[in-house]
Amino acid sequence: MCIITNADRYTVLYTGFTDNVERRVYEHKQKLLPGFSKKYNCDKLVYFEEFLSMEEALHRETN
Repeated sequence: MCIITNADRYTVLYTGFTDNVERRVYEHKQKLLPGFSKKYNCDKLVYFEEFLSMEEALHRETN
């Protein structure tokens, strides 16, 4: 699970999960994927946690 914000103002938070944090942050920084994080310029990693399973990560993200 990771939390990413907009580096210019820190006014928006994006939460998500991935199996590769470095790759995912790169994708956000380069604006490679359409959607919420691109629209709101979320490209600065502020927090991440590692989990043994995707189910645990999804549970953490939604609770």
